Amino acid sequence: MAGMDPGIRRQAIIIVATLATAYVASHFFRAANVTIGLDLMRDLGIGPEALGALTGAFFFGFSAMQIPCGFLFDRYGPRRTVTGMLVVAVIGATLFTLAPAWPQLLAGRALMGAGFGVMLIGSMVVISRWFPPDRFATLAGIVLSVGLLGNLLATTPLAWGTGEIGWRGVFGLMVVFTALTAIAVWTVVRDAPPGHPFLERKTETAAEMMRGLGEVLKNPQLKFILALNFCNYACTFTVQGLWGGPFLREVHGLTRVESGNVLLVAVIAYQIGMLTISPLDRVFDTRKRIAITGTLLIAAILATLALWANAPLWVAMAAIIGIGFLSASSTMVMTHGRGIFPDRLIGRGIATMNTSVMLGVACMQSLSGVIVGAFPPLPDGARSEEAYRTLFGFMVAVLLVALTIYGRSRDVRPSDELRARQAALKT
Repeated sequence: MAGMDPGIRRQAIIIVATLATAYVASHFFRAANVTIGLDLMRDLGIGPEALGALTGAFFFGFSAMQIPCGFLFDRYGPRRTVTGMLVVAVIGATLFTLAPAWPQLLAGRALMGAGFGVMLIGSMVVISRWFPPDRFATLAGIVLSVGLLGNLLATTPLAWGTGEIGWRGVFGLMVVFTALTAIAVWTVVRDAPPGHPFLERKTETAAEMMRGLGEVLKNPQLKFILALNFCNYACTFTVQGLWGGPFLREVHGLTRVESGNVLLVAVIAYQIGMLTISPLDRVFDTRKRIAITGTLLIAAILATLALWANAPLWVAMAAIIGIGFLSASSTMVMTHGRGIFPDRLIGRGIATMNTSVMLGVACMQSLSGVIVGAFPPLPDGARSEEAYRTLFGFMVAVLLVALTIYGRSRDVRPSDELRARQAALKT
């Protein structure tokens, strides 16, 4: 961040830190079902298919808001957009916490997804406007790493809290936290630094905004990047955010807290992965090759789980933790995609990519419930190892197809972006 005014740099860091803190709530609510999923199935009398639909509802709501929020970011800026949508998230989380039955839980979770759907885009838009382009991947990784504290809270702490005050009591505390972060975002966040073109922009008409979206969708590189965007995080989070806990409990006999401990370590590994993998684009001057390598390693781990019958517990634990670390490769795919759009389209561009990411998660989690539910339960009500191995094998196939398509994309190197930025400053 050399060359930035110290006061501007300090303000930028505080703004990004505020958004990252608000992002914690998003990660908690999206990941909570991996810890309390079996409890929800028991309490509500639902099966794997309904649990998959309930979990996927967050991401359907999330993905449905991406394109609209892209327009809102480009028209009104991150401050007003993020604050308003966090209010929607608070309403959804409150409904989920107080819901007496599955339909209300479903509606509340969809509203949560819609409200929290702005957090990642808002953070990325702010980073793009307040920091040089070669810092984007590193700072995006830091924001995601801080947000993953929510995943940490959704593992052992949620398992312990559920035993003490019930999952509704824990959720109530997180509703209050979310409301406080909405107030903080309105108070602290600013859309762009002084002198930035966004602050002097001419407001686009609705027709102009739609034409801008058309420009985004017509980008010849977009379809290749969307393929991996759709599948990478979808597969890793279906393990980390839904079936990892039930797999450890039903196949390997761990308790809720013991499985929560494994998931806790996996989230810490994810955070380490964010801080380790995100800066690699500047080290190796590539994004595409890093994304491909990370995805291939994820596929190899899932293939091990799919092919190794009666694998020992340590293999399952190591696999889930390894997937946690490598989940950070999804950030490199997003960073690659951000580089194909000009600043005036950055909100709509990132929104389009994030739509792909979250729609992929929604589809994979819903489909995963169908796959696991297709196998009859054992006498004790648990699902068999065969059900989980089939799910893992299906995800391997999905990732390999996505990589075949993504391999046709053109890399966007940090060095190329820096040269383009320097040339623009000279003109």
